[in-house]
Formats: sequence, structure tokens, C-alpha cells
Amino acid sequence: MSRRAILLAGGLLLAASAHAQSTPLPRLLSTDSLAAWQERGAPIRVLDVRLDVWTYLKGHLPDAQYLSVETLRASRGGIPVQLLAAPQYRAMFQRLGLDPAIPVVVYSAGETLNIDATWVTWLLSAMGHPRVYLLDGGYFKWSLENKEVARRYPRVPPAGSWWERRAFRPDTASLAVVRQVVERGGALLVDARPADQYAGDAGTQMRRGHIPGAVSHWWQEDLETSGFGRVFKPVETLRAAYAKQGITPDRDIILYCNTSTEASHLWFALRVLLGFPRVRIYPGSWTEWAEREELPIATGPSRPAP
Repeated sequence: MSRRAILLAGGLLLAASAHAQSTPLPRLLSTDSLAAWQERGAPIRVLDVRLDVWTYLKGHLPDAQYLSVETLRASRGGIPVQLLAAPQYRAMFQRLGLDPAIPVVVYSAGETLNIDATWVTWLLSAMGHPRVYLLDGGYFKWSLENKEVARRYPRVPPAGSWWERRAFRPDTASLAVVRQVVERGGALLVDARPADQYAGDAGTQMRRGHIPGAVSHWWQEDLETSGFGRVFKPVETLRAAYAKQGITPDRDIILYCNTSTEASHLWFALRVLLGFPRVRIYPGSWTEWAEREELPIATGPSRPAP
């Protein structure tokens, strides 16, 4: 590689780092805090990203717009559920009226399906929206607390031209990078799927098991029951649990699951709540890896990272 190419690559890395540092990370928002915002009449954009639109039609948070996560990904090169290009995300978020001056709150079903909300939160962060919030506990907690539920649709104008200037810089690792990690090390792979899928005892993909060297940390282990719903555990509890597995802030961490949604829940815990500086998601995840028969797999229970 020429000196000019090395300098250019270094400049791109610095630019990406500066972008990541200049855009505030998402935040966790309690149901009580959101209810207080709404009671004060504060301007908010609310996204309902539950899988089934019929659940939205039956009832949703006041002023919530429906957004299907499946409109935000598609097959690429034959590999299912991959990220779209930046122009498509710009057009979608502009259409939803997500203005940078107005907080956007994302929620999903809660309980076992809050991964859709963390995934959309991750995307919005990657597009540089400065005021993104994840509703802790999701719709399940909100409804069981007997907070207001609406059926009418909000009237939200499209956002201005701000989105047209946004770059899309998600924290990702490619198949080539993950393959190099398996062969040479240099980063810690963390599998966010249930333990039986990691071990190779369950799963719908062509092959079962996990990427060699990966540590198993099921995303639901980061939640606890509090009141009427499941919410994130306290920060120090999370930090201790991850440290016990050798998942520490000094490591370069690459997360994966089946389709990157479960991995996004770990990204939120590690990057947002714990402040780990180097956390990426492998978008192809097990869906891509398992189908490539030339790639190695491993089976059996997890062990702490070396």
C-alpha cells in the first residue's frame, strides 16, 4: 500500500471516529419519564416498531407512528435481512418526520421482543440523530401500568433537508473481518442468541453451532423483572456479569446473533449503558456464516473469554 493510500485510510478512520464522538449516543427512557413528557405537551416523535401492524391498530402509545423493521432491511447478494444503503434510510426517516431538534422515542413489544427497538435505535444512531431514546420495558410495561393507549394515528409532517446531508456510519464488522478474527484473533466475538442455539442443539439455519472462539451471552440475560415489566438491569450488575465472562471495555468486541437484532440489544448494553468504546455488530451474523459451508463452526457450551 502506498504512503498516500495509508494516509487516506487513516484520515477516513479519524473522520469516522470524529463522527461517532460528535453524535450523542442514544439513551434509556423510563415509561414514567415518557408519560411526564407527554403530559407536559413536549414535542416528541414516537416510533412503534412491533412486528405486527395489527397490534398497533389495536392500541399504541399516544402519537406513535408505526414502522416495520422489515422495511429497513432486505436481501443483498442473496443473503437475507441485510442493511440497506444510506439513501433509503434517509428517505424513510425524513418521511417519518424525525427532526434532529425533536427527541425520538423507540419502543417495541417489550419482554422477549424488545430487540426490534434496540435495532432501530442503533440505526438512528448510525445516521447521526442526536436525540434518540429507547423505551425501557416497551409496550408491555406501558400497558400493564395502565398508562394511556391510543388508536388514532398522529399527523406528522415530513422532516426538512437535514437527513439529506447525513452519512450512514453503523458500528459494523464485515464477514472478512470476522473470518480474520477467527483465524488470527485480535477481537472478541460475542454470540447474543439463546444458549441452545449457541451450543448447536437448536436453530433454523443450515448448520447449527457458533462461530469458533465466540462467547455466549444471551441478550435476555441483561433484563430483570421490575414492577410490571422487564427492564435493563442496573449498570453495575451488567458490568459485573460481562466482566465475569471476560467481556471488558479494553477489548475490541464484535457481536452477532441470527439477523443482528439480538446483537443490537447487547450493543445498547455495552456501548450505551456501560460505555465500552469499541463495540461492533456483524450484520450477516449466523444467517450468513452458517450457510457458507467453507466457514468453520463450533458446538458445545460457552466458556469465559481468554
